[in-house]
Amino acid sequence: MTDQQSSSDVASNGSLLHSTDSCHSNAPIGLKWRSNTLFICLTVGIGAFTDMFLYGLIVPVLPFMLQDRVKLPESEIQTTISNLLAIYAAASCVASPLAGVMADRFASSRQFPFLIGLILLLASTVLLALGSSIPVLALARALQGASGGFVWTIGLALLIETVGQENLGKALGTVFSFCSVAGLFAPLVGGILYAKSGYFGVFGLGIAFIAIDFFMRIFMIEKKQAEKYITPCDSYTGSSDVIADENTPLLASSSTPDCNSKYRLPEPASRITKEFPILLLLHYPALVTAFFIGLIQALLLGAYDATVPLVASSFYGFDSLKVGLLFLPLGGSDFFLGPVFGWCVDRWGTRIIAVIGFTFLIPALALLRLTEVVTEIDLGRQIAMYASLLALNGIGLAMIGPVSMVESGNIIDKYYKANTELFGGRAPYAQLYGISSMMWCLGLTVGPLMAGALKEKIGYGNMNAVLAGICGFTAILSGIFLRGRGKAKRAAIEDDY
Repeated sequence: MTDQQSSSDVASNGSLLHSTDSCHSNAPIGLKWRSNTLFICLTVGIGAFTDMFLYGLIVPVLPFMLQDRVKLPESEIQTTISNLLAIYAAASCVASPLAGVMADRFASSRQFPFLIGLILLLASTVLLALGSSIPVLALARALQGASGGFVWTIGLALLIETVGQENLGKALGTVFSFCSVAGLFAPLVGGILYAKSGYFGVFGLGIAFIAIDFFMRIFMIEKKQAEKYITPCDSYTGSSDVIADENTPLLASSSTPDCNSKYRLPEPASRITKEFPILLLLHYPALVTAFFIGLIQALLLGAYDATVPLVASSFYGFDSLKVGLLFLPLGGSDFFLGPVFGWCVDRWGTRIIAVIGFTFLIPALALLRLTEVVTEIDLGRQIAMYASLLALNGIGLAMIGPVSMVESGNIIDKYYKANTELFGGRAPYAQLYGISSMMWCLGLTVGPLMAGALKEKIGYGNMNAVLAGICGFTAILSGIFLRGRGKAKRAAIEDDY
């Protein structure tokens, strides 16, 4: 190499480095860590945690709040608790599809609608702290539910855009673990704070979590936003994993193994399906089953929230602090095992995990009737037995946790790749999770109402027997209609969707 060539190369490299630096000169401060996959997942997890924490914070407090502050007769407390829990879920049910549509309409950045949810959550927390009548508490729960619809719909869409479909099970398992932590500690903390400092201590902590959540959402930069600053530089350097030769086509082929006639959708026949082509997939049994699984999962959670505090109060004489402690075994099992079963879903698929999980819940729920029939042992052992049975139910909840989201995400991924133009060149994940969140919230609406009514009419044990039967039916549907497979089998076997 001559000196002239060497000088030319140095100048070229210097120009390249200068160009690269200039590409990044307008980048936001901390772009690298603010757009990091871990930070985005952590932000979504904290958002879900805050939503569930504030939801669970007042669960052990509600009976005492209604009795002490609202002066409600004891005979009306169970019905009122169920109604307030249902109002939360109904509002979230309405808000979820709206959040999905908004997120996909403003797909360039999901940060704004994500922040709307947090503003609604702040308003609801203030109303819960100050409210002293049923209408005000109902409005607060409605705002809290609408916030949850935004958090879950937009958060899950962010999650799949960040980690990809192949890692969604582990990511969902981790996010559900955040929720389990909230479910684990929120009732306990709520009970302690209510006993020690009253209402303002309970909701002061809630506002502190909202502040942390707010700053994380402000700092977060989505991957597609970050690419505006780094992609031009990367493309200038010409870095690529593909080495072109004379046999490499100038234009990459748009066909993929997924883009075949099995996944082709007909042209929309109505204005609604043309505007929202995701509705064309609602005839697909596996997708409907995935939505139904999410509904049943939420129904079970709503049933626990509506009945466990009153069972603990009436059977064992628990106060708000002890009621909160009773949620530890239920949430603890879900927390520790959620990521494990998320990995299992990624590895072996949704069908086998769903069948095992719902089958496991049948005896776990049925055994809860022992709280009514086993009364000859001392009170301490009765409480230990009930806590152990709740822990078994927590294991079942951990098994079924990621199934609905992973299965529905797999289906949408297949059909989007085969119908890119029909979907406007943008995968409708926000709309998908809007519908999923709507079904989830429908379950949270029905769960407390159904559990409360059944408990009063046929007793706590028979109520859980009905829930066990529902789980058995869901296990059968999962075995028949789910087609989710793990990574190894998906790579080796053609999908039979």
